[in-house]
Amino acid sequence: MVSHSGLRNLFCSADAVCFDVDSTVIQEEGIDELAKFCGVEDAVSEMTRQAMGGAVPFKAALTERLALIQPSREQVQRLLAEHPPHLTPGIRELVSRLQERNVQVFLISGGFRSIVEHVASKLNIPSTNVFANRLKFYFNGEYAGFDETQPTAESGGKGKVIKFLKEKFHFKKIIIVGDGATDMEACPPADAFIGFGGNVIRQQVKDNAEWYITDFVELLGALEE
Repeated sequence: MVSHSGLRNLFCSADAVCFDVDSTVIQEEGIDELAKFCGVEDAVSEMTRQAMGGAVPFKAALTERLALIQPSREQVQRLLAEHPPHLTPGIRELVSRLQERNVQVFLISGGFRSIVEHVASKLNIPSTNVFANRLKFYFNGEYAGFDETQPTAESGGKGKVIKFLKEKFHFKKIIIVGDGATDMEACPPADAFIGFGGNVIRQQVKDNAEWYITDFVELLGALEE
């Protein structure tokens, strides 16, 4: 058990910070927005709620939701053009401040790479620092499934990505910030987890996170001390 001041020190001395994307870096859940765009919003948001609460294995929930949505390549492109995701207030400044301090910033998401890369470009995060699920399409653009070999397609996938980052880059301290059970489960191997409730509060995370914030200003403030 690390004290609150100990966690602040860990965050301020981290050499890498990993952010979840849906309901953390952006205000929406990307898969729910895609479902809404494709006209199957209600059924899919209930599945998302169950998956985020840890009630359903992640890959099973992802497979079921995508089977309902059946998004085409054109629909994904139109979603980004017509309803781009909204960045959570404070995230742009926080990422910029971390990068100024030469901290590596990664986006690790159970969402879709095409959407997450769009978000990364807004935050000046290179696409090589993005780990997310890849949608697959047939040559005519119709939905053909998703790449099940990506670690983020599995329960426990975020932890696998963090383990990979530690092995590849020899980071001493990695922090993960996120709103969901899948983020909390990634610590360890992450050195600390910061729960984020600025867009949606997951009770399980709020009750169990040693540091729980509802605004990125708190993390910016910690860096300025």
